[in-house]
Amino acid sequence: MKTLMKSSVSRLIFSALLVFSGNLSYSQQPWTLEQCIAYALENNIQIKQQQINTLVNENNFEQSRLDLLPDINANGNTSVSYGRALDETTYEFTDDQRVVTLNTSIGANVTLFNGLRQLNNIKLNRYSWQQSLEELQTLRNNVSLNVASAYLQILFNIELLEIAREQVALSQKQVERTTSLVEAGSLPQGNKMEIEAQLANDELQEVSAQNQLDMAYLNLSQLLNMDSVDNFKIAQPAVEITDNEKLPPSVSIVYNAAVQQLPEIRASEFNKEIAKTNLSLARGGRSPRVFASASYGTGYSDIRRKIIGFDTLAREAITTDYPLTEQFKDNASFVYTVGINIPIFSGWSVETNIKNAKLGFENANYELENTKLQLYQEIQQAYLDAVAAYKKFTASGRALEAMRESFKYTQQRFDVGLINAVEYQTATTQLTQTESDLLQAKYDYIFKMKILDFYQGKPIIFE
Repeated sequence: MKTLMKSSVSRLIFSALLVFSGNLSYSQQPWTLEQCIAYALENNIQIKQQQINTLVNENNFEQSRLDLLPDINANGNTSVSYGRALDETTYEFTDDQRVVTLNTSIGANVTLFNGLRQLNNIKLNRYSWQQSLEELQTLRNNVSLNVASAYLQILFNIELLEIAREQVALSQKQVERTTSLVEAGSLPQGNKMEIEAQLANDELQEVSAQNQLDMAYLNLSQLLNMDSVDNFKIAQPAVEITDNEKLPPSVSIVYNAAVQQLPEIRASEFNKEIAKTNLSLARGGRSPRVFASASYGTGYSDIRRKIIGFDTLAREAITTDYPLTEQFKDNASFVYTVGINIPIFSGWSVETNIKNAKLGFENANYELENTKLQLYQEIQQAYLDAVAAYKKFTASGRALEAMRESFKYTQQRFDVGLINAVEYQTATTQLTQTESDLLQAKYDYIFKMKILDFYQGKPIIFE
């Protein structure tokens, strides 16, 4: 049973349940998250492999049900013998003759009772099939969450690039203004050189932000197994924090909902049922097997003659040809059998199998308990992460407001020449960093809230 991994949930959880409308062309129009997830689920190789495994388990389940039916077999053979041979239709030996015989039979056998092993085998295969379905859903969730996480990263990088571009535009205006003042003799030439250096640095930051966005697009395209990222763009829904983004009442409420709906938990529960059924199968090894069978057979021999009378004078039978159809009818035999096979001693293998099955069942119980424990601990951590993310977001918002006011004052002082370009550059860098911090806090908080929504099985949408 696969273990729930905290890193996977916290990194991937921006759920596949995000819904965006649109039936746009993949090649020319922006891709919605819904389209990205659908494409990834259709083309992911691991999902295809798991689908095959699921079909195999389903076939095994169906076959175990069909195993309750009787086994029916038909046989037929013909032989040619020379010299001394046994005529199976008369059980007489022949000498110096060629004998052609034909034998056919059909039989059926069925198990009437064998310690319910057949029924338990049906249960075992059904649980294995259901477990594989849950594992398939887990894999689909992981792929969907990976795509959603990459999609969210692109949205973050798009906004980060906008901040960098706005800063470049602001620095360009300052370069133009400073150039005018220098040409008018109001400022020294050094001020122009310093502000141009600031513009160059801002342009470098813009290039870096563009590279990060390109890498985010590449990461998403690789998750989708796309050959190229050319002309690949995503739709940009409004991603804002609303009044609905509130923490759930308690960890226990989230946990109770998660236990009911997460496929990882259901897969672990089916694993426990598999172990329990294996124990029943092992115990069935002690039981006798009761079976029944029936068969029909007939034969033909080309040297056999049909007796039609008796010559009393010659004291011999009067015979004629014996046609195949008549021989088949006259040689027919029916056999019905009911039997029992009682296991007495098998090297203690049955008892060993029972002991091992008990240990397997005990281990499956521990595995289920551990899976639930890890889930509870992950939800605890996710809850605390959401609280911390909200505090960071609100603090970053206040910090940005204060930083913007401070920057306005710094810009005014720079405009009148009270501070130099180095001090202005420092203030600009601090403002950009604060804007970036708020942007990161915003997406981090949304991300953490979506984690808790995912655990509760809620549809995750942007409002």
